[in-house]
Amino acid sequence: MLVEWSKQVRRLRTRLGLGAMIVVPGLVALAFQLGGSPSPRPGETVDFFAFANRSGLNFAVVALLAMSNFFLLVVVALFSGETVAGEATWGSLRYLLVRPVTRPRLLASKLAVAYLLSVVATVLVSVSGLAFGTAFFGWQAVTTPLGSFAIAPSLGRLAVATVYVAWSMSGMVGLAFFLSTTTDAVIGPVGGTVCLAVVSEILDQITALGSVRYGLPTHYWQAWTGLFSQPVQTADMWRGVLLQVPYVAVTGLAAWRWFARKDILS
Repeated sequence: MLVEWSKQVRRLRTRLGLGAMIVVPGLVALAFQLGGSPSPRPGETVDFFAFANRSGLNFAVVALLAMSNFFLLVVVALFSGETVAGEATWGSLRYLLVRPVTRPRLLASKLAVAYLLSVVATVLVSVSGLAFGTAFFGWQAVTTPLGSFAIAPSLGRLAVATVYVAWSMSGMVGLAFFLSTTTDAVIGPVGGTVCLAVVSEILDQITALGSVRYGLPTHYWQAWTGLFSQPVQTADMWRGVLLQVPYVAVTGLAAWRWFARKDILS
């Protein structure tokens, strides 16, 4: 696993992806600083963005909310979708299998590193948002449309929210990883994962689907915002944690079975 971690960290796409998780929140903070106090968005009854420049902690919450909707997903899909397909593209996959390492062990190490990089990317969003937010907007308590919170509890809740977002991406990690074992082109797993996540988010907005929406992998992605309400709402967070388990299990098993039977030609 250490060898795989070292190899992935040295790759340019990893550095660019992690770098974007630091730079983009800074650009958003600069935009809020130059643009002044944001106005509530039309149709939004609970708009965290309208409170973005109240404090650095406020902005960290907004950065995590904004990035996890799409940009973080793209980076996570890139880290996971490139794992096996990238080796096939470079023609190095069959040479890896020549080593005395079983296919399941190879898959396990690649999946573990892909998910670990996804966790690092999520943490960087929160840390960068907090750093840039504090630099631009100061160090005050959190004020959201759902309540106000002291600094110490807010830091703890931001940490829990970060962990929750990282786990919420696990279903997408599993999906991208499975697709990566089925093709030799990186664009397929990355694009397929992003497209399916976008479709899930669109379907989630269709209330006519009723309870079907509760099984969509993206349905509880923003449930962590309940941590910043009074009283704290965590019921949907627990549902979101459990929802990812079958997606991880099914995609992981599918990846193992497919790769175990696959003829490696590249």
